[in-house]
Order: sequence, then C-alpha cells, then structure tokens
Amino acid sequence: MKKLALHWKILMGMVLGVLFALVLIRFSWGPDFIKDWIRPFGKMFISALKLIAVPLILASLIKGVSDLKDISKLSKMGGRTVIIYILTTVLAVSIGLVVVNVIQPGKSISVETRTELLESYKEDAAKRQEAAAQQKETGPLQALQDLIPSNIFAAASNNKNMLQIIVFAIFFGMGLILIPADKAKPVKQFFDGFNEVILKLIDLIMLAAPFGVFALLASLVAESPSLDLFQALLWYAFSVVLGLAIMIGFYVIIVKVFTKRSPGFFFKGISPAQLLAFSTSSSAATLPVTMERVEEHLGVEEEVASFVLPIGATINMDGTSLYQAVAAVFIAQAFGMDLSLGTQLGIVVTATLASIGSAAVPGAGMVMLVIVLGQAGIPEAGLALIFAIDRPLDMCRTTVNVTGDAAVSMLVAKSVGKLGKPKVKNWDDNYPKS
Repeated sequence: MKKLALHWKILMGMVLGVLFALVLIRFSWGPDFIKDWIRPFGKMFISALKLIAVPLILASLIKGVSDLKDISKLSKMGGRTVIIYILTTVLAVSIGLVVVNVIQPGKSISVETRTELLESYKEDAAKRQEAAAQQKETGPLQALQDLIPSNIFAAASNNKNMLQIIVFAIFFGMGLILIPADKAKPVKQFFDGFNEVILKLIDLIMLAAPFGVFALLASLVAESPSLDLFQALLWYAFSVVLGLAIMIGFYVIIVKVFTKRSPGFFFKGISPAQLLAFSTSSSAATLPVTMERVEEHLGVEEEVASFVLPIGATINMDGTSLYQAVAAVFIAQAFGMDLSLGTQLGIVVTATLASIGSAAVPGAGMVMLVIVLGQAGIPEAGLALIFAIDRPLDMCRTTVNVTGDAAVSMLVAKSVGKLGKPKVKNWDDNYPKS
C-alpha cells in the first residue's frame, strides 16, 4: 500500500481533531477532558518546534552568510529581501483597507452583541492595552536599539528575541567571511554539521505533526465561544479571509511572472508548511518546516533560504498587517466612526511598522493592533469585539505569513541566480518512514 503523504496526514489530524471535539463537548465532562488530556500534546508539539527555532536560525544563517564568501553578495541579497518584504506588507495593508471599506462588516454588529462581547472580554482587552502601553512609552529609536543584544546567551533564551539572534548570526557570518579561509574552515564545518543535526531533528518532530495538530484543533473547538457570537462576526471574518485569499493570489501571480513556476508547483511544495502554520498560528514554530520545503521542494538554494526565511519569519507579517487594517476599520465601523483618508493612510504606515516589530508567535498581532488603534484614534476597548473569533483568523493570517516568506525567497533566489530544480519530487521523500 502506498505510504500516505505528509500533508494528507496533517489534514486528517486537523479534521479528526475537530470532529473529536465536537462529539466530546456534548458531554459535561468533555471540555475538561480535552483541556487536561488532549491540549497538552498540542502544546508539546509546538514547544518541540520552538525548541529548535533558535538553533536553526543560528546554524542556518551563519552557514548561509559565510557561504556567500563575499560581503557584497550579502549586501545585495539583504537589500532586495528587505525591500520586497516592505512592499508586500504595504500591499497587504492596502488590500485589507479596500476590502473592509467595500464590505463594511462593522455595520452588521448589533448593540446587544457589542455589549456582550465587551463585557466578556474586557479583562483580556485590558491586558493587551497594558502591554501595548508599555511599548508606546519607548523612544522612537527603541526598535533599532533592541536589534543589538547585550548578551547573546540571554537573547537566545527567548524566542521573542529572534531579531537579535538574526543580527548576531549575520554579524558572526560576516566575521567568518573576513578572516582567512584556513581559520574559518573548522568553524564553518562545525556549523555545517550542527545544521544537519537540526534538520534531522525536524524530520523526527514532523513524524508527530498529525497528532500535534489533532490536539491543537480539538482544544480550539472545545474553548471556542458560542456560535451566536461567531455568527455576529461573520462579515468581519469573511472580510479578513477574503483579503488573505487575495494576498495569496498575489503571491501566486508574482511567483508565476518572475520565476516561471506554476501555481500547482508552488502550492505542492509549500502546503505542508501552510497546514502547520494554520495549526500552530506561529511563523517561528513553522520556520523549520518552511525552510525544508523551500529548499527541497521549491528549488531555492540553501544560502538564500537560510538568509531570507528567518528574516521573513520575524519581519514579514503580511497576513498580520492585513488583519490589523481590517480589524481597525471594523472596530471603527462598529462604534459608528467614519475614518478619513488621511487616517487610513496612517493605518498603512503604522500597520507596516507594527508588523515588522511583531513577534512570530500566536496572538502577537493583537498587541500590535492596539498601537494601530491608538494611532487612528479608535477606541481600544473595541478589541473585545474581535477576541471571540481572533484565534481562527490568527491561524489563517499565519498561513499567509508563511506563504509570503516562501514566495519572497523564490523571488530573491531568482534575482541572484540561486533558484534551481527541487531536490525531491515526492511529498514525503524527505521524511523518515514511519
């Protein structure tokens, strides 16, 4: 019997997790059973992926930068990467604003539903506002200051410090380029071997992916608010999903135009990472799989993938920035506010900058959204309006974030002559046999 492909296993795990939870929540003990005996396995799966995120970035970036053998190549690749990421983010925010202004989902929120949600989620909203207030109190150059870690070991102890890890890895790789080759060789060999070990650990962890997503989806269904609240927010969710779908369509177009690769080729190569991103809501947790799929199945050479993708997982949040634009205008509509063109242009700028500073972990976009709301003069209490349905949308926007990273990596690789044929043709050739 032919071995079932990885993406089908993950999809089956997701569907079975939802069905399992729908059955159990009909019993009084069901939600508690899922919370105590199922959800921990999902958390362990995410923790396993996060466990190797920092080692992967250190090893792959140091190896990728040092393999360039020329500082000018680093400058060329880095400049193109950042410019493309910023352009796609601005486009994502703009798409979000167009969609939300056309559909106007805030008009469908009744006063009763608004009052109920505000009361139910006021404590969570207060926590987000407090976290955002601390960030707003920092100086204008705080984000730049935070790029430089004072202690690399302290920075590596927290996955939220990915930008600091990236800066150190690039700096270290540049040092390897600048010293004599005979001195750099043993260090490069160490990181080459270290990188291979991490990739093998990814193979082993991915064997548990179907079980991990089963637990994650089951716990999500068990903890969801009532269906009535989701129905009240249907148009808002539709607006976000429509905007995200348009953004994915844009990725497909630019991949087809600039790399001459078909949509089928692109989606076949990246879909396991998309499904994992959908399940975990974390670009950082999905990064190991994204890197493997891009290198092995999309034909991006390792020196490009190991440079572009870790940066993208940290600063390229197209799905998050699009969601922030839709959410901000939706909340304003729900409160009966009409936003001027100037205010909405301000949302474009703020959401773009906020997405760059947003951590690649579940829920980080909510904190950044408070910054966007404050800039636009929208009541921050309106956050409570979207808490009920934020988690499923977070899953969708993370999928777009990961898709954007993969698309940009192909564009950068094509521009520097590093886009070749995939190393494997079959879905699961790169994973151990179970």
